[in-house]
Amino acid sequence: MIALLLIPLLLPWLLPPLARRTAERVRPDVALCAITGAAAALALGVLACLGALLLPLALRLPLLAAFAHLLHPLQAGPAVLVSGVSVLAAGALVVTVIAGARGVAAEAVRLRATHRRVAELPEAGGMCVLDDDRPDAFALPGGLGSAGRVVVTAGMLRALDPQERRALLGHERAHLVCRHHLFLAVAQLAGWCHPALAAVVPDVSFAAERAADEVAARVCGDRRLTARAVGHAALAANAHRAGDRLPAVAAGAATGPVPARVRALLAQAPVRRVAPAVIAMALLCATAGASSLAGAVWLHRGVEVAQGEQSSE
Repeated sequence: MIALLLIPLLLPWLLPPLARRTAERVRPDVALCAITGAAAALALGVLACLGALLLPLALRLPLLAAFAHLLHPLQAGPAVLVSGVSVLAAGALVVTVIAGARGVAAEAVRLRATHRRVAELPEAGGMCVLDDDRPDAFALPGGLGSAGRVVVTAGMLRALDPQERRALLGHERAHLVCRHHLFLAVAQLAGWCHPALAAVVPDVSFAAERAADEVAARVCGDRRLTARAVGHAALAANAHRAGDRLPAVAAGAATGPVPARVRALLAQAPVRRVAPAVIAMALLCATAGASSLAGAVWLHRGVEVAQGEQSSE
């Protein structure tokens, strides 16, 4: 029965190819929700199963040793196997917690530093201009007591013509209005829970950029203009890449696989909401959830049996 708790730890490896196909073939806003939701669901399953597998090792601690008798009737498997899996689960959980804590702390530091850089800048229409020759533009989510804003450098404004600037600003405003930073944050958290889910983070970022591209194209009414703006912004930014690293939740117009974004903008707007890859992701999450639930039910029943046997002695 211990296999029920191991299956959700293996299933995330199937998500990256499905996420890639979804990001390429499904309408960007739908793809963003589907991929992020699948990553979050699988991450929760991973944490739940690691916690359950940790139980045999936890019951050896002096504080919990009094409950160790509840584990014996569970028939989870050979004692050596159960102990080995429990030790591995403990190690994986420790690594996950450390990676998550370090990642969150680093992101918080970068976010605070970016907010400090723009705190005193004048704002007009939710946009502020940073006096920096390096071309850059990004959507900075709001912090405590502050609203989100579009930040664009003087170098980026000089690199684009007026129509391209309008497309670029429409792209960045779309990130804020659609709260893409929340999707990026969830994807980052899921990635710290499992290495396979970390491989999905670029697909979430790509879907967020594509969704913002489509909004900018609708606002401008010209897909080719938006494609040109994205391409020119990326070329300008890549030519002056040195600088402070931005927080992962601050989405920028020049990020992601720009050639793929330009090709998509030069084609017809995507309309598909469902594709085989989306259905496969839903089945993947359902399988992981069913396996985790079955393992939890089995564990709960085993503990109830142990408690009954203990009370009858």
